[in-house]
Amino acid sequence: MEGKTESRSLYLDLIQKCLTNTIYEDLPQDKWSGGKYKSAIRNRGLDWPSEAHTMIGSQRMTNLRELTEYVIRQNIPGDMVETGIWRGGACIYMRAILKAYGVTDRVVWCADSFEGLPKPDPDRFPQDTGDIHHTYDPLKVSLEEVKSNFSKYDLLDEQVNFLKGWFKDTLPNAPIKYLSILRLDADMYQSTAEGLTCLYDKVSPGGFIVVDDYGAVQGCRTAVQDFRKERNINDPIQN
Repeated sequence: MEGKTESRSLYLDLIQKCLTNTIYEDLPQDKWSGGKYKSAIRNRGLDWPSEAHTMIGSQRMTNLRELTEYVIRQNIPGDMVETGIWRGGACIYMRAILKAYGVTDRVVWCADSFEGLPKPDPDRFPQDTGDIHHTYDPLKVSLEEVKSNFSKYDLLDEQVNFLKGWFKDTLPNAPIKYLSILRLDADMYQSTAEGLTCLYDKVSPGGFIVVDDYGAVQGCRTAVQDFRKERNINDPIQN
């Protein structure tokens, strides 16, 4: 048993290093990182990698692993979903963790337009007025590319489902029964609000809701605060 546990840990450690590309240290493609790879920046997920399959960084990937392992060990029912998956790295990692633990009764759902972010809809969501995320070409990653990334890790199988389209069209009727992890990485008020509205009630007791941009994007933070107020949710937010 000890050898199996060690092998599992080594596998997941290596998968994380590959997904964040801390092995080959690819250069960032953003304008604010100075054009050089910096381990401290990559660790915190503060750059936009040119090659890595995730931009959330090692710290948040480690957190995702801890949460996924927790729901497995505690038998908290439900699938996992990420809304806004970019190149698929976080979803690939969740699928890898399920495989490492021999879990066959859970699915990883990957929700994305695969066309980048939507243009702001100021009439319905004035909080997004002036948002320019939809102009960022590096955020536009096709479904074919994401599937290819899953395949590179031998993790594209029947336990991975894709929800292609704008959240307002795909999430209300998504065929998801229960969730143990809801990970929102949507960068905008609208996208965050739609994820919470459509999926919050599917999260099992003891499950987790992770809002990736809560501390970085005001629109996402406001969407969470408005939703909590509307639902009279007073549980503390953990950072």
